[in-house]
Amino acid sequence: MLDLYMLETCPFCKKVIKFLEENGIEYNKIDVSNSENHRRLLETGGKDQVPFISDEGTRLYESDDIINYLKNNRHIKK
Repeated sequence: MLDLYMLETCPFCKKVIKFLEENGIEYNKIDVSNSENHRRLLETGGKDQVPFISDEGTRLYESDDIINYLKNNRHIKK
């Protein structure tokens, strides 16, 4: 399942969450305000930046890149 590393106050994270929810895409919401989740973000992605997704070997930052990836892959329910 897709993991979304995010912060509740981040407008770019909100943009990705809105897209995910509008398209019925299941995901794990990982809030990096929690220190353990923040550590996992750094270990998985290597940068202290959100939003960040990890999905079946694909790792992306930047909300527009994430949304384009989701649009062009099997995640969108037709």
